[in-house]
Amino acid sequence: MPTLPDLVRRQTDLDQRDLEWLHALVSDWQLLADLSFADLVLWVPQRREEGEAEAEWPPRTVDGWICVAQMRPTTGPTAYPDDLVGRAVRTGKRGLIDVAWRERRIVREGDPEWGSGIPVREESIPILARYGSSTTKMLGVVQRSTNLSSARTPSRLELTYLQSASDLAQMISEGRFPVPGAEANLIRSPRVGDGLLRVDRAGRVVYASPNALSAYRRLGLATDLVGVHLGETTAVLAETNAPIDESFIGMLSGKNHREVEVEAHGAFVQLRMIPLIVSGEQIGSIALIRDVTELRWRDRELMTKDATIREIHHRVKNNLQTVAALLRLQARRLRIPEGRAALEEAVRRVGSIAIVHETLSHTPDELIDFDEIADRVIAMSGEVMALETRVHPKRAGSFGVLPAAIASPIAMILTELLQNALQHGLAVRGGTLEVLVSRTEERLHVEVRDDGVGLPPDFDPESADSLGIQIVRALTEGELGGSLAFGNRETGGASVVLDLPLLGPRAPQRTG
Repeated sequence: MPTLPDLVRRQTDLDQRDLEWLHALVSDWQLLADLSFADLVLWVPQRREEGEAEAEWPPRTVDGWICVAQMRPTTGPTAYPDDLVGRAVRTGKRGLIDVAWRERRIVREGDPEWGSGIPVREESIPILARYGSSTTKMLGVVQRSTNLSSARTPSRLELTYLQSASDLAQMISEGRFPVPGAEANLIRSPRVGDGLLRVDRAGRVVYASPNALSAYRRLGLATDLVGVHLGETTAVLAETNAPIDESFIGMLSGKNHREVEVEAHGAFVQLRMIPLIVSGEQIGSIALIRDVTELRWRDRELMTKDATIREIHHRVKNNLQTVAALLRLQARRLRIPEGRAALEEAVRRVGSIAIVHETLSHTPDELIDFDEIADRVIAMSGEVMALETRVHPKRAGSFGVLPAAIASPIAMILTELLQNALQHGLAVRGGTLEVLVSRTEERLHVEVRDDGVGLPPDFDPESADSLGIQIVRALTEGELGGSLAFGNRETGGASVVLDLPLLGPRAPQRTG
């Protein structure tokens, strides 16, 4: 399905500033759809043929309309089961849209339509963008379509919804909604069905939906909400032992378009204030209210769990470093060279795992930027060479973000391959040692290569008795499900190529 930016840029004469205004409108027009119990369809004038553009805007006549966005209500039945986005209509096919555009007013006259087999009441709301204090521009028309098949006598709640929707529609036609300069509506912002308050210009509640009243009951309110001053009452509930914050009271009186979260008695309530300004005068405001107590407690539990996991990684790192220190002390006491070398190799293996846990102790999730770990492992491996044959390994390419489940095995594999190259390929005359990395969404390709003496002609990794080679094969093929290839380079030296899968239960991908 084509997107709003695609349709606006390819089929209309609107500019980037106009597109941003429409973006702000459609990011928040679920509110209008739910209050209206109606579908919303956004129509904008199609681009004129080359040479026909008029100097003035809006143009006196429109040849056709293109639907660039659509929204269905969550509070009632839809009038349009099919998607209309991308559909074009000629002038005259939807008369109320033409009138709203030409006369710059909300058009409600007309009998219900029965084109789809159900009665639908159509209204058209012109969209006026207000740029600064004196610049305005007509951008399009919102068609509001109400399915009348389940029409009945409205309740007090429904009447309040409809009145609020009427006020918001008037604000759209006057360029006051979306609110210029206000932050975009967040995904977790309260919705109409979560709870609604209607507040007068003095800040007093004139209507409270049952859900809104229940939310305030959780904050500790023992009386009715209707008739009380919303700002003062909320401030008292939120801070029973503190002086009342005048700015807090003013915000909850509906003077500004703001969101706030209130905590009291272990409960959390989110409020969104929307001033209602019609004909340049504030007539009151609506407050959307959502009880987010369970969400906040869950967030706190997750934060506590994350902190616990990070502390565990920190302690594991400390324990591994202690083990490495003990092995190092033991190695210094040994007089047998083979035993000392084996303990030193164990120290390096433990150290590579400790580096991973140290990184995990500083991250909020189980995903790691592995480049830093790789560089530390590479640097640690290069330090074991004698000064006269000192090799400085280097990395080319990026490992990127890896899950902890495969970061530890890869760190161990890298340690073993680097150590093997330094001890057997470059120990005598030195040389260069490189780690080449490339990555796609599904695979990680790593090559460790040197320009040393190369592998023996009869080398077979499957029958090699080297503990390091056995560790590399077990981790690569058995644990990570990858492939491993040893070989000699044509220019001299050895090369080990790893091909590892990144998708699957062991390698979740970071999103967002």
